[in-house]
Amino acid sequence: MANFEIPLTPEGQRFSITLSGVEYQLRVQWRNAVEGGWVLDIADAGGTPIINGIPLVTGCNLLAAYAHLGFTAALWVQTTAAPDAVPTFENLGVGSHLYWWTDS
Repeated sequence: MANFEIPLTPEGQRFSITLSGVEYQLRVQWRNAVEGGWVLDIADAGGTPIINGIPLVTGCNLLAAYAHLGFTAALWVQTTAAPDAVPTFENLGVGSHLYWWTDS
């Protein structure tokens, strides 16, 4: 199994990235609410939304519920100091990391 860290910083951001040979547009936003936190939107190369509002939580494959969309990998969030701690506003990309895991 191979993994690739998707580089993030603790701020809202939008960027294009190629993962497993497919180009995507990713958008990461902070939702400042009681049940808020960091969320991820995934679009195709042309900007057409594929998935919107995936909460960046630890301990699970963020794409598991979307297997029917044909993703060839898993998205996984892990925090350095405490692997199961939810990413905070200040530590995204610093202490909390987003990984693309593949079987090849």
